[in-house]
Amino acid sequence: MTNIPFLVNPQPQMDVSDMTSPEVFTSADQTELNHTHFSTDDESILSGTWECAPCREDIPAYPVHELMTIVSGKITLTHPDGTAEHLGAGDTFFISKGAPVVWEITQTLRKIYMIAT
Repeated sequence: MTNIPFLVNPQPQMDVSDMTSPEVFTSADQTELNHTHFSTDDESILSGTWECAPCREDIPAYPVHELMTIVSGKITLTHPDGTAEHLGAGDTFFISKGAPVVWEITQTLRKIYMIAT
C-alpha cells in the first residue's frame, strides 16, 4: 500500500488475469488482462485497469461495490426489468454489491476501476 498520490495510467503494463470463466467468452478471443494500481493490505479497497475480450455473464448478485470508467470498448448492462444500458469510452458507472445484472462486453473493454468489498 502507498500513501502517496499517484496518476492512474490507463495504459499500464498489464498481467494475464483469470477472473472471467472461459465458458462466458463469446468469441475465440479469451484475452483478459489486469493491472492493480492500489490495494489496501486486506484488499478491501482495490484500484486498477482491467481489459477483457467480449463475453456475456448473468450475475445474480454482483460480488463487490465497483465504480468504473471505460477507457475503450463497449459493454451492455441489462437490469432485471429488461432495461439495457449501452456504455462506451468515457462513460463512468457504478454497480452496487448484490445487484443483479447481465454483463455483456460487446467490444473488447478496458476500464479503470475502484472496488470496495
